[in-house]
Amino acid sequence: MDQLPVEVIGNILSHLRAARDVVIASASCRKWRLACCKHLHTLSFNSKDWPIYRDLTTTRLEILITQTIFQTSGLQSLSILMEDVDEFSASTVTAWLLYTRETLRQLHYNVKTTPNVNILEICGRHKLEILDLAHNSIVGVEPNYQRFPCLKSLSLSYVSISALDLNLLVSACPKIETFELVNPEIAMSDAQVTVELSSSTLKSVYVEAISLDKFLLEADGLECLHLKDCALEFFELIGKGTLKHFKIDDVSVIHLDIGETVENLETVDISNFPIIWPKFYQMISRSSNLKRLRLWDVMFDDEDEVVDLETIATCFPYLSHLSLSYDVRDGVLYYGLQGSSYLESVVVLELGWTVINDLFSHWVEGLLKRCPNLKKLVIHGIVSEAKSHEECQMLANFTTSMVELMRRYTHVDPYFKYE
Repeated sequence: MDQLPVEVIGNILSHLRAARDVVIASASCRKWRLACCKHLHTLSFNSKDWPIYRDLTTTRLEILITQTIFQTSGLQSLSILMEDVDEFSASTVTAWLLYTRETLRQLHYNVKTTPNVNILEICGRHKLEILDLAHNSIVGVEPNYQRFPCLKSLSLSYVSISALDLNLLVSACPKIETFELVNPEIAMSDAQVTVELSSSTLKSVYVEAISLDKFLLEADGLECLHLKDCALEFFELIGKGTLKHFKIDDVSVIHLDIGETVENLETVDISNFPIIWPKFYQMISRSSNLKRLRLWDVMFDDEDEVVDLETIATCFPYLSHLSLSYDVRDGVLYYGLQGSSYLESVVVLELGWTVINDLFSHWVEGLLKRCPNLKKLVIHGIVSEAKSHEECQMLANFTTSMVELMRRYTHVDPYFKYE
């Protein structure tokens, strides 16, 4: 250890990340203290890493963080995540950011202060590449002044911001590739809440827990789009057909448009989502290169609508991973076995139930017959804690049926996941 260069020791300390561990390790000898001061590039203060943070007074905690940060000279990644801690002094937090902003590449910030600290004004126009901001208020964005010329990833969680400022902030990042927006408080200028975002460099967008009347996303190079737990009346993606991965989870939307050109789609993952199958099918039917399709707990607006394997097999010849949840309502199985076409490319098949009955094992068998090159079968099931005798018997019958079935499909590896 004595032969290690101080630069290498600095890298070792940086991989520890947690400030408490860094301080303890650097106290071992003078060389390690020097490495901490001159070559430490990553430092994290997280109230979840060390419970003692929550027991200290805010003043004492500010002193500890100040002493630790001011002993370094070239931090590139700084995390200050104090979710369960009382409010800090804005002047103290500002001092931390002013001291480190010249060298910072990453900032993960979740600190409550009085008054609010303007992160954009302090860290704009510098070398920041990743900004993860939570529980903060963003007001009066000036894109010409508060510009992030190097920022590639922006994450906003539980922030207060107007729709205009949100658009201006994204526009102020000419190299942005990844954008996450989680449970924001969008300031309303009128009765209708409309968010419009435009970026030619965005590749991945994740939106969670947002309620809007209208969401317009213009992103010519977008490849990944994930909407989760959202309530939207209108969502439209304006792009140039670069979308590859599209995921919707527990979303309510009246009008959904992901563009006319969807030939490059490789993954479609839909769960807990009400759809009108003809419209949805029309939207993705041109995605002939689709490799992964997941339809889980999908609700149909029309009780007579069903999704048949013939449609899936015909439209998606390169599909290799298929996931379907078993749903029978009023005697109608929503994923029927009509047709005779085989799913030649499917090698992974995931099937699940929320309420099991005797027909489930027959449905599984029917799907296995249609996947001649299958290698892996995953069964997802929900088993209630309080089970009646009939439920226990049903599960026992299913187990017996699966054992007998898999004896005929020895080339398939079965997996069972119950919750």
